[in-house]
Amino acid sequence: MERTQSICPECLKVVDAEVFEENGRIMIEKTCHEHGRFREVYWSDAELYHKFKRFGKKGNGISNPMTDVNSGCPNDCGLCPNHITTTLLANIDVTNRCNLNCPVCFANAKVRGMIYEPTFEQIVDMLKMLRDEKPTRCFSVQFSGGEPTVRDDLPEMIKTAQEMGFVQIQIATNGVRLAKDLNYGKTMKNAGLHTVYLSFDGVHEETYQTMRGFNAFPIKQQAIKNCRAAGLTSVVLVPTVVRGVNDNEIGDIVRFASDKLDVIKGINFQPVSFTGRIDEESRNQKRFTIPDLMKNMEEQTDGQIPVDAWYPVPFVVPVSRFLEKIQRRYLPEFTVHSHCGAATYVFIEDGKIIPITNFIDVEGFMEVLEDATNELNGKRSKDMLVLAKVLKQIPRLVDSEKGPKNVNITKLLMNVIKDGGKEATRQFHRNTLFLGSMHFQDPYNFDCHRVERCGIHYATPDGRIIPFCTYNTLHRDAVESKFLRPYEGKPMREN
Repeated sequence: MERTQSICPECLKVVDAEVFEENGRIMIEKTCHEHGRFREVYWSDAELYHKFKRFGKKGNGISNPMTDVNSGCPNDCGLCPNHITTTLLANIDVTNRCNLNCPVCFANAKVRGMIYEPTFEQIVDMLKMLRDEKPTRCFSVQFSGGEPTVRDDLPEMIKTAQEMGFVQIQIATNGVRLAKDLNYGKTMKNAGLHTVYLSFDGVHEETYQTMRGFNAFPIKQQAIKNCRAAGLTSVVLVPTVVRGVNDNEIGDIVRFASDKLDVIKGINFQPVSFTGRIDEESRNQKRFTIPDLMKNMEEQTDGQIPVDAWYPVPFVVPVSRFLEKIQRRYLPEFTVHSHCGAATYVFIEDGKIIPITNFIDVEGFMEVLEDATNELNGKRSKDMLVLAKVLKQIPRLVDSEKGPKNVNITKLLMNVIKDGGKEATRQFHRNTLFLGSMHFQDPYNFDCHRVERCGIHYATPDGRIIPFCTYNTLHRDAVESKFLRPYEGKPMREN
C-alpha cells in the first residue's frame, strides 16, 4: 500500500488517498468528508504495475520556479519548487475555437459566446518562458486548442518558435484544414512545423460516429495524403481509447500506420480521461488503462507485439544521462512517473512487425549506460575511453538474426551513442514506428505523486507552466476566465 494525495471528484478538494493491490489490480481509494468514499482502478494489472515501478527515475526539477509552495500539490502549480521533472513537451492553447464539435475532447473547447485566444505577443512571451526554464530549457512545443489551425497566424507562431531554438514543433489537430487545402500543409512545412499530432480514433465509420458525431475517417485519410504531398512526413496518430467503443481497433490502427511509414512515424494511444462527473458503473464500463492497451495489442496483432515489449517512459533516462555527461550539457530527462506512460518501437519488414525488444537486450543496454555514466569524470581522455568501452559492448547486446534485414541495428545504436544529435535520432526514427500511450489523469484516478513528476505541461498567459493533468482537472477554467472576451461571429462548425 502506498499513501498519496488525490482530489475529491465532486468538490475537487485535496484528500488523502491510498494506492493498493486488490484481486490482481491496482486500486486508488479516497474519502471526502463531505462527499464520501471513492474507489477507482489505477492500473488494471498488478504484475505490470510492479514491473514498471522498477524503472522509476527521479528528476532534479527546475532551478527557477514560477510559483511558491503555499497550499501544496496540486494547487501551487506554476511550476512550483517541488516539481521533479522539467518541461519535456509544452502545450500552448492558441484558441478555444474549433471547426468540429466532438463529444470527446480534452479541452472541452465548445464556444459558448466567449473566446479564449491569447494574442500573438502573449504566445511569444510563453515561448520565452519555456525557453528560459533552467537548468534545462524546453525544446519541444505543441500548439493546441480548440483547433489551432483556425488561427491564420499559426504559421507565424511556428516560425517564431523555430527562431527561438525549439527543435520539436508540432500541432495537435483534427486534420480538417490540412485535408481541405494542400497548400496549407506546404505553408506549415515552410514555417518550420515538424510533426502533425493527428486525432485518429480508428478505421471504421461507426467509431467516428460515436466518438466525433460523424464519419471523420475520410478527413483523416485525406489529411495524411496531403501531409505526404506537402513534405510533412512526421505524422503521429492519436487515438482516444474508450472501452467498448474502439478498444477492438488497436491492431487495425497499428496495421494502418504500418502501411504508411513514409509519413506516419508513431501512434500515441490515450486511454480516455473522464472530464465531467460520471457514475461508478459507467466508469467501470468505459475505463481503459495502459495494461489493457498492452494486452489488447498483443491479442490483436497475433502476438507480434507482446506485452513484454513495452517499458515505462523513464526507462530511457540512462541514455540522456550518459549523453549529458559525454556532451557536457543539460539534456531533457524523461523522469516522469513510471505509470504515466508506456512505449516501444517496432520495425516493419515484409508485412511483419518486429518489436525492438525481439533483437536488442534493452535492459542490458540501459545497465551498460548506467555503469558507464558512473565512470565518467569530466576529463576528456577518460570519457573517450568509457565511450569506446560502451561502443565495444553494443554488438553483444544485438541479435541481428532476429532483427530487420534492411537495417544495420548495431551501427544505428552506435551512431545514437556516439553522436546523440538530431541526425542520429532521425536516422533511428526513419526506420521505426513509435508506439506509445499516455494515460492522463481525471478526478477519479488523480495521484499527486504522478503530478509532481509530470513532464507534459501547459504554458499559460499569466506566466505559469502547469502540469497537464492539473490544468485540465483544476486550473483551466480559472486561467481561461482571466482572458476571456466576447466572441463576435458564428462559432465555427463543419459537422
